[in-house]
Amino acid sequence: MRTFIYWTLAVVFVLFALVQYNDPDPLQWILLYGGVAVLYSLAARGRVYRQGVWLWLLAALVWAATLLPAFLAWIDMGEPSIVESMKAEKPWVELTREFLGLTLAALACAGLLWNTRLKSNQ
Repeated sequence: MRTFIYWTLAVVFVLFALVQYNDPDPLQWILLYGGVAVLYSLAARGRVYRQGVWLWLLAALVWAATLLPAFLAWIDMGEPSIVESMKAEKPWVELTREFLGLTLAALACAGLLWNTRLKSNQ
């Protein structure tokens, strides 16, 4: 079951990476999401590189921290919609989406670390 979940998350993050091609800054997003996909695909094959997962987690958290003020400003605005249109016409829309994407990548890395820690303790 765990292998199925790892492969599913690997595919999801590949899809996240693929839709970044038209982003204003596609390379860094493709690398971020693609890296998470690679880490999950390796884990699905029984090869967990915990140092790589830690590196990706740290990178996502540091990057997210730089966007935290914009995310908090969005909350202070009353959390207006960030999904009305795919084109981010207001700067806080793009920054909020980016913060949430980074948080998702960080949570995925943390989940992989947690699951592999539990597996190594069994």
